[in-house]
Amino acid sequence: MVLEKCFAAVCFIPLDPNGSKFFGFSEFLAGLALMVLAWTIGDVRYHFRVQTAPIPLQRLTFSVVAIVGVLTLLTDLWRAQGWLVPQGGMLTPPLWQAFLAGIFLLTFLTWTWFAFIRRPTFGKRNAKRYAETLYRRILKGDPKELSVIADELTYSAKALVHYATERRALRNSRRIQDDDEQPDLPIVEAYANDILLLIADKRLCRVIVESSSGTALAFFNEMGQTKKYDIQVEIFAKNIVREALLNTNSFLYHEAMGYESGLIGHHKPLSQAMFGNHMMVDTIRTLLDPDSVGRFKWTAVQWQAYCRLVLITLRDQVDKPHWNHSTALYRAKDYIENAVSGLYKLNTVANTWESDAAQCLKVVMDFIRDAVKILDKKGQPNHVRLRVRAEYGHPRESLYDDIASMIFEVIFHASSVVSPQWECWSIQHNSIWGPISRELNGPGGRVIKFKLRRLLYDEIIGMNSFPNFKGAKILGFCLNVMGLKMRDGDYDKENRPLHKSILGWTKAHYVSLHINTPRVAEACLVDGISYDVENLQLVKTYAADGLRGEASYVRLKLEPANPTRE
Repeated sequence: MVLEKCFAAVCFIPLDPNGSKFFGFSEFLAGLALMVLAWTIGDVRYHFRVQTAPIPLQRLTFSVVAIVGVLTLLTDLWRAQGWLVPQGGMLTPPLWQAFLAGIFLLTFLTWTWFAFIRRPTFGKRNAKRYAETLYRRILKGDPKELSVIADELTYSAKALVHYATERRALRNSRRIQDDDEQPDLPIVEAYANDILLLIADKRLCRVIVESSSGTALAFFNEMGQTKKYDIQVEIFAKNIVREALLNTNSFLYHEAMGYESGLIGHHKPLSQAMFGNHMMVDTIRTLLDPDSVGRFKWTAVQWQAYCRLVLITLRDQVDKPHWNHSTALYRAKDYIENAVSGLYKLNTVANTWESDAAQCLKVVMDFIRDAVKILDKKGQPNHVRLRVRAEYGHPRESLYDDIASMIFEVIFHASSVVSPQWECWSIQHNSIWGPISRELNGPGGRVIKFKLRRLLYDEIIGMNSFPNFKGAKILGFCLNVMGLKMRDGDYDKENRPLHKSILGWTKAHYVSLHINTPRVAEACLVDGISYDVENLQLVKTYAADGLRGEASYVRLKLEPANPTRE
């Protein structure tokens, strides 16, 4: 018999200890054990997703589980003691149990939804949690965890690029941040800016290059599609390219020529996304300037990969109707021309072709040929000034001037190799001068060779006022590759005016140069060319070999020193 107790209009009855029970404290503990097991076996990917959900899922889950646990425990205690409950049909014991079970199940499903079904991405509702979680993971620096985090970043790339503030707007914001009337950046923008700086961590960039190149592809594709180049990705871009060049298993080496890499080699998805837009390359600035110090340790293979990237950017710029001066390509020119700075190590060394310095020279000359081919496709460059006078300087210089200057610097580095005679000839003539004379004969190539001849001539006649070793080395190169005697016929016809001018200058000034600055005069001569003081002549000796029975000589008569002229 059920005993009722009424207080005012509300009646209470004792809870039946033998009533139906399908969700009590024991069932709660079993469900909780499954949740804990699922959380325990979940890897860093699912932990990261839960921690970056658009709602505070961890705290919410803990709170709901704790409340449901307490209520189920109290419910079982209430039932066992037969304590009073309100009489009525609105909230029966089965409905109460179903309510608690439903809340518990909904919590589990919500956790599962964000952890396994729909991954959270960066946004307004989770900007702070996303940034803080990412910061902790990167600070920890575990490579295995970073590879997972890098993959998860792929899905937030679009949002991060969208919310990030362009540098110009960011500078303006910082300039007026002390003005109380000006609002601060929105929270989501501020965190997006911080995350773009955070992901520039070298350890994360290394992992992205090794195992998650799609992350970099997502960021640069989004920047290219939205034309939002001026965000804080310069350090991220720099470290990605740097790590990719250091890792010979990276996308830079797999996205080579099609016959080497198949379809990926034809499409070059990441290389095109990063370097196929010269406006983005110029705006970011660091894509072609990844390692100003470490580049001096790059091998020929690494220089080859770098040159491929520069050609992609150069091709895109040349394809545009108007060419603006490209700071990024000018910086790349400085990189590439210094790739052969180690040629001096080959001086006095025989059998040099297997050396890395000689291989670097081959890579640079291949780059020059490919760059000139790209310019040749534009036809006759009528807009380019053949001669840019010093008083006008940089504003009137063009890509043709940059490539001519690059060849000039390569020649200067190669002029450090003066012996043995055959190695000197192979490097200076066979590797540099011969290919330039024979192969750069298109519309762009002819312009570049004109500018190169002017650079060589100007450097040599500059010794009229100031004798110096650079001019001496350039003169030695020219005398070696063109000879001490004008040739008959049409061979090397286009270089004949330069050759004639150099021989004329040498005849008129070498004796005086030898008297006044003997060390500079000595630097003008390579192995096989000597100065005959008694007869005032330069002598080039062709030693006897298998096809030449005896040595032969070519002589250049010199004029005596003229004090008045000097």
